[in-house]
Amino acid sequence: MRTMSPLLLCLLLWDLLDLVLAYLTVSIEPLPPVVVGDAVTLKCNFKTDGKMREIVWYRVTDGGTIKQKIFTFDAMFSTNFSHMENYRKREDLVYQSTVRLPEVRISDNGPYECHVGIYDRATREKVVLASGNIFLNVMAPPTSISVLAADTPAPFSRYQAQNFTLVCVVSGGKPAPLVYFKRDGEPIEATPLPEPPAGTGSWAPRNLLHRDLDDTKVPKSLAAEGEVGGGRPPATVDPPRGLAAERGPVTETIPETVVSREFPRWVHVAEPIYYFRHTHAPVSDGTVEARATLTWTLNPQIDNEALFSCEVKHPALSMPMQSEVTLVAPKGPKITMTPTRARVGDTVRILVQGFQNEVFPEPLFTWTRVGSRLLDGSTEHDGKELVLERVPAELNGSMYRCTAQNPLGSTDTHTRLIVFENPNIPRGTEDSNGSLTGHRSFRLVLALTLTVILELT
Repeated sequence: MRTMSPLLLCLLLWDLLDLVLAYLTVSIEPLPPVVVGDAVTLKCNFKTDGKMREIVWYRVTDGGTIKQKIFTFDAMFSTNFSHMENYRKREDLVYQSTVRLPEVRISDNGPYECHVGIYDRATREKVVLASGNIFLNVMAPPTSISVLAADTPAPFSRYQAQNFTLVCVVSGGKPAPLVYFKRDGEPIEATPLPEPPAGTGSWAPRNLLHRDLDDTKVPKSLAAEGEVGGGRPPATVDPPRGLAAERGPVTETIPETVVSREFPRWVHVAEPIYYFRHTHAPVSDGTVEARATLTWTLNPQIDNEALFSCEVKHPALSMPMQSEVTLVAPKGPKITMTPTRARVGDTVRILVQGFQNEVFPEPLFTWTRVGSRLLDGSTEHDGKELVLERVPAELNGSMYRCTAQNPLGSTDTHTRLIVFENPNIPRGTEDSNGSLTGHRSFRLVLALTLTVILELT
């Protein structure tokens, strides 16, 4: 009996294995990053010489711990092959399974897997499996951009230099965008900072020196008259005790205080040194919120009316996205008083409705009464509105000053309160707070007397 050579034996065993075992290869075509709203088609290519059992597509979440089935083809219960595209002749056994996402969302970002199973040639009870995977990268363009001033409202300082910070907030983007600043249309060369510069993290509002000692503010009325000590406010005149007679104007127009542009020597003329910091934080919807800060030592002489813009570049945007602000000191506050004809006992509201110009950043408002305290006994009141409740006759002719200031500058505006008689309130019946103590006491005594008389009868 002739013995079989080892080479021939190996070839026979290889042919037997080829008859018994089937082969299967699976691959998914790579995709470039896609933008939210695009239609995406995932393509799974597989080649086999066996009989199809199933095709399953999975969406993988939670770092691979959860697989969500998004498509299944089971050959045992379907004879429909419309989901597959045969690029070659059927005998080549090369197929492609596709899954189409009509409008991708941020939540569709992540890995996907294509699993293919075929029957083994030896027995239909055994299935040969193979899979391929792909990571779908979904980008989203930023949806909003805004420029804010940090730590506002903040006061104006003539006697000490202060840092100023612009904050650019960009929301809705994925991945994080590239953010940069421009001044008057020119890119700003800034020194990057890993951490916020010392002392600029938060502004503690500093009180200015007393306004009456501020020699950089000259009232127009005194400057025109040429009085000595023009830096001081006009002498306070005691308000008239009597009530105003009926006349046309209800409030007196006081000239606006002019802010001098002669600043102390600490103001530098050289170009400022800018410091830049960029951070981003993930949001629950899968996007990123980016924040960029620009900090420098403010110079009101050259920074007032300067145009700053924040621009954003992102791979999902065809052109840069931007937001602009102009640094402007407050000027010409517009003050209204309601009611226009205040009478004894009324509640008077004095409100700053706006300015002659667009002011940025938001100003700080402070109300004072010239020569005396406010009606509630305080020396000053913060806010756009000053409320005087139940004004008494003694407030007739009183003058109120509103100081509006931001880091670029400060301005004062005065208004005088005219209080008219109230025919429903006799003279002298109200106290210093405007309450009708005498009239109310009389009514209380009268009511008690009537009660006693009724009980006796």
